[in-house]
Amino acid sequence: MTPHLRLPRPLAPARRPWAVLFDMDGTLVDTERLWWEAVEQVAGRPLTEADEPEVLGRPVEHTADWLAAATDRPAAGLAAELHREFADRVRTGIVPRPGALDLLDALAAAGVPTALVTASPRAVADLVLDALGAGRFAVSVTADDTGRTKPAPDPYLAACRALGVDPAACVAVEDTETGVASAEAAGCAVLAVPSLAPIGGAPGRTVRDTLVGVTPKELSGMVAPELRVMSWNLWLGGSRIDDHRAKQVKVILDAGVDVVGLQETAGTSARELAEALGWHHHTAGENLGIISRYPVTARLGDPGVGFYGAAGVRIAVRPGREVEIWTAHLHYTPYGPYEFHFDGFGADELVAHEDVRLGQMRETLRRIGTTGVPVVLTGDFNCPSHLDWAAVEWPVTRAAEEAGFRDSYREAHPDPAAAPGHTWSPIHPVHEDGSGRTEPQDRIDYVLHRGLRVVDSRTWAGGDPAPWPDVADNDWPSDHAAVVTTFAVEP
Repeated sequence: MTPHLRLPRPLAPARRPWAVLFDMDGTLVDTERLWWEAVEQVAGRPLTEADEPEVLGRPVEHTADWLAAATDRPAAGLAAELHREFADRVRTGIVPRPGALDLLDALAAAGVPTALVTASPRAVADLVLDALGAGRFAVSVTADDTGRTKPAPDPYLAACRALGVDPAACVAVEDTETGVASAEAAGCAVLAVPSLAPIGGAPGRTVRDTLVGVTPKELSGMVAPELRVMSWNLWLGGSRIDDHRAKQVKVILDAGVDVVGLQETAGTSARELAEALGWHHHTAGENLGIISRYPVTARLGDPGVGFYGAAGVRIAVRPGREVEIWTAHLHYTPYGPYEFHFDGFGADELVAHEDVRLGQMRETLRRIGTTGVPVVLTGDFNCPSHLDWAAVEWPVTRAAEEAGFRDSYREAHPDPAAAPGHTWSPIHPVHEDGSGRTEPQDRIDYVLHRGLRVVDSRTWAGGDPAPWPDVADNDWPSDHAAVVTTFAVEP
């Protein structure tokens, strides 16, 4: 018996964890006023609006250097005096900001981890933690814990690493421009609640007057949404597999995807799968389809496309955030890996035989054009990638790259030797002509993108599919492995 070909079989990863990262002074506790008073005491004069950039959101050392330059006093002595004056006021006058404790309690009840990220030194932060309850925070990062503090991104990056979360999956709550700059440089979404100085709006930033009424749900809505996209050739609609439609639905649910670019749909698969899942769909010609849990706002490309070609949709991932999804199927002959392994063709001959597919790719890229929204191009290209073969400059994938598309799988797995990502074929360990020759395994299915950020990408053929021709009972209802990529859809 021919052994089954085993491909990586990852279960769908859970949705990425998210967290909320809180500034301390002026955000959780009303210490900006105390700090302002401490600086006035050490400076020996009232502070004005012109002093704000040197005082608000700044570490003690920065303000001490600023005072030293203005007074000719030693910076080290000023820093010690500022520490002492501020700590004395914190011990006796700490007041939580309105809504702060309620929000911390709500996040704890929802199981959302939180971190304290402050430009204050550890000694001061620990006083505040004692007052608020140190158990409210999984992590605390102070000016003593990183080489650079705010406005550099280091404190927020350190908190994300300690929590094991992606910065794009975090909301930072800040009250100063300096803190906002730090959080945004780290890649976090920001909820700005100004304390003493106003903060303007910006993409990825929400400005509120107070924390009162802020909920975990509202904060989660500020995080860059994820979009999980699958490219999948259904193999003649799945008709070679018993109970194929139910098995296809299970694969999609197990993958936890949001959108699937389909090839070989046999005309009805996109509609039937969408109906079974309660999703939206677009069917183009006899071979192409896209299904999406998100609403389809536009249908793109030629609706009468033939067996080979491309079709697309625009989906609304969230109000104001749209993404285009395209699916492409390119001609299957001549097949380069066969010509290389079986016929001994050289690189020039192989490239020359890609003319038909290259023309189809160029037409696909022409139809996609240049848009103002991110684009994902899924598909069975029926050819290898120039990123995988050192000896052959495969022109189809190169043309997509020159049009600005990036290969999501290779972004996640740059080394083709360590992660080949083969998608052809989980059911063909040997060539089906009866010769007994080993079937060339290769990566010919893709999820390309322009304008998104890859969080994760993998190839998948669930179960242990039996080899051709004894495939009717396979749980995996295709002759291709799928590609599943998770993107962060950032502003």
